[in-house]
Amino acid sequence: MGSGSKAFLIFALMDRFIVSARKYRPQDFSSVVGQSHITTTLKNAIRNNQLAHAFLFCGPRGVGKTTCARILAKTINCENRQPDGEACNTCPSCISFNEGTSLNIHELDAASNNSVDDIRTLVEQVRFAPQAGKYKVYIIDEVHMLSASAFNAFLKTLEEPPPYAIFILATTEKHKILPTILSRCQIFDFKRITITDTVQHLLEICGKEEIKADKAALQVIAQKSEGCMRDALSILDKIVSFTNGELNYQNTLEHLNLLDDDYYFRLMDAMRSQNLVSAMLLYDEINRKGFEGDMVLNGFAEFIRNVLVCKDEKLAVLLETVEGFQAKYVALAKEMDPSYLLSALNLLNESEINYKGARNKRLHVELALIKLTYLAQALDLSEESEAVNKKKAVERVKPVNFRKIRYVGAPQPQQYAAPDQPARLIVETPLPEPPPIAIPRQKQMDTAVTATSVAPPPTLGALLKIRKQVAEQQKQVAETRVLDTEQLHLAWEDYITKLQAQKNHSAVSAFKAVTLRIHDQHGFTVVTENKLIQKFVEQERAQLVEHVQQFFNDKTLNYQVILEERPDNNDLQERPLNTREQFLKMAETYPLVKELKDRLRLELDY
Repeated sequence: MGSGSKAFLIFALMDRFIVSARKYRPQDFSSVVGQSHITTTLKNAIRNNQLAHAFLFCGPRGVGKTTCARILAKTINCENRQPDGEACNTCPSCISFNEGTSLNIHELDAASNNSVDDIRTLVEQVRFAPQAGKYKVYIIDEVHMLSASAFNAFLKTLEEPPPYAIFILATTEKHKILPTILSRCQIFDFKRITITDTVQHLLEICGKEEIKADKAALQVIAQKSEGCMRDALSILDKIVSFTNGELNYQNTLEHLNLLDDDYYFRLMDAMRSQNLVSAMLLYDEINRKGFEGDMVLNGFAEFIRNVLVCKDEKLAVLLETVEGFQAKYVALAKEMDPSYLLSALNLLNESEINYKGARNKRLHVELALIKLTYLAQALDLSEESEAVNKKKAVERVKPVNFRKIRYVGAPQPQQYAAPDQPARLIVETPLPEPPPIAIPRQKQMDTAVTATSVAPPPTLGALLKIRKQVAEQQKQVAETRVLDTEQLHLAWEDYITKLQAQKNHSAVSAFKAVTLRIHDQHGFTVVTENKLIQKFVEQERAQLVEHVQQFFNDKTLNYQVILEERPDNNDLQERPLNTREQFLKMAETYPLVKELKDRLRLELDY
C-alpha cells in the first residue's frame, strides 16, 4: 500500500471518529443520566397533554439541559408515541429529528446572537405554522446572555405565543435572567450527576467500545468531572487515546496529574510518628512532580476532613473516594484523636489562606508540615500545662476556718444593764470548764447572733436602728447643695473639664457657647444660638444629667435645651468683602477708577 493510500485511510478513520459526548448523547428520556425527577415530569406532561408553552432548563454545564430540550421537541412531534410517553424513533418526524433535518426545531445560541434584531427575527419566524407535525419548538441556549432590550422584545411573544409554538430556554446562570422572564416559564432545575451514576454510564460506554477500564480509574474520572457528564466523556476519550484503549488507576492519575490519597496516608503516618525527615522527603517528591503547594495543602485538608468524618462508620458513605480507600479511612479514624484532627484542619486552613501572600511558597508549605509533624507534642504540652494550672488553683483553695470556743453551761437568771451601758450576761455559779470544741465559723456566727439577741431588749435595737437612719438622712440633706447661678457655673465648668480630658473638642466649644438660666430649684435651662450647639448638648444628656445630680446631690434635678436665634449676630460680626463690594468701595473713594472703566468699556468678572 502506497503512502497516499495510507494517508487516505488515516483521514477516513479520523473523519469517522465522533467524540463520545456526541456519539452517546441520549435519544430518549429513559437514557438521560441522573435527571429522573425532570424526565418523569416531562413524560407525564406529554402523556396528559399538559405541556406548558415555555420552559426554563437551568443547572450546571454538561448535565443534559440541551439534550432534554431536543428529546422533548422530538417526542411531542412523534407520530407513534409510546404508551410510556417516549418517542418511537422510527417515524419520519423522529428520523428527521435524529438526523438534524427537521424544520420544526430551531436552536439559537444567545451567546453569539444576543441583540434585539436576532430576537425580532426569531419572533418573525414564530408567526408561521409548522408544515408538518404539531409543534414548532424554539430552543434558546445560554439565554442569560441576551441583552436587556432583547429580553424586553421577547416578553410579549413568550407570554402569549401561538398554540403551536413552544419555547425552551436553557441557562447555567438563572440569577441573571429578568424576573419577568422567569414568571412566564415553567422552571426545571437540573442537578449535578452523582459519581455513582457517572461511573455506571462510563462502564456501559466502555463495554460498548470494548475498552478495558478499572472501576477505580472511572471513579477518578467521575471525581475530576465534578458532576458534568460531558467533561467525564471528554476525559475518557483523552485517556483512551493516551493509554491505547486500556485504563487503569495509575495511568489515569498520571494523565490527569492528580495526587493519590496514598500520598496523604504516607504523610499522615510520618506525622503520627513525628518523623520530620520522611515528611519533608515525601513533600519534595510531590513537589518534583509539579504539584503546587496550595494544591497539597487543600488536598491534605480534604484528607483530614475525610478521616474526621469516618470517626463514625455510618458517615463513611459521605466519602467521595476511590473504591478500596474507604476501609483505610475508617481504620485510620479509629486511631486518631479528634482534637488533633481539628487542630490540623485549622492549621491547614490558615496556611492555605496565607499561601498567596507568601514570598517563598515552598518554605510556607514546609513550615505548615513542620507544625503538623509536632502538633501532637504541642497538644500534649498544652494539656499538661492546663493540668498544672488546675492543680495550682486547687491548692490555692483554703479549708474552712475553725476557732476554739469555751463551753457555756445552762443559762442562769439574766440581769439587764442600765440603758446607757452595754448589756451583760451574768452567771452566778461558774461550771467546770470542759475541753475546747472546734465548730465551723458559720455555727460561731449563729451562736453569736443567739447570744446577742438574748442580751439586749428587742425595743432597744429597733430604736438604735431608727436613730441611725434619721442621722443618715440628716447628713444627706446637709450635703445637698443649693441650685444657684454660682454653683451651676461651677458644675458646668467641671463637666467641661471632663470633656477636655476626653479630647472632645467640638463638645467643649459648644458647651462654652451656651447660656444657663435657673427657672426653679429642681431645674435649669440651657440656651443655645444655633442647632449645631443644641445637638452637641443633647448628645451629652445622659452623662450631663448624672454629673449635675451628683454635684448637687439631688436626684430630681434636670434641665432643658432651647434654641434662641439672634438676628443681629450677622451684623455684629465682620465679614470680608467680596470682589464686587471691593470694587464699588474703591470707585466710591477714587471716582477716576470708575471713569476709566467706563471709557475703556471694560467688563469686569467679579
